[in-house]
Amino acid sequence: MNYSLSEQYNTVIISFKGKAMGGPSSVKYMDEIKSLIEKGKTNVVGDLSKVNFMNSSGLGILITSLTSLRKAGGDLRICGASDRIESLLMVTKLITVFKHFKTLDEAVESYQE
Repeated sequence: MNYSLSEQYNTVIISFKGKAMGGPSSVKYMDEIKSLIEKGKTNVVGDLSKVNFMNSSGLGILITSLTSLRKAGGDLRICGASDRIESLLMVTKLITVFKHFKTLDEAVESYQE
């Protein structure tokens, strides 16, 4: 699972790339989420625009990080999901759990409201 972090308007952006399938890199990712929470950075956007495949482990990682961030008073909002990823979110009913947006700008702006 490849990703990079950046910040925009007090919002952390996690840009995922390639296949979101869990594995050893997911441990590093969850450590990153814990570190963000410790720093008080709990407004997070997961940019899925460069994800071409996601399995149940990838979904589990998103759900775990969403739960952790919400417990800390924040949220994980997602954006840029392809039709394929959006279908997966619909089938699993997770589309109702995550606040989701078409673009990164819309997702970041949603924290400013």
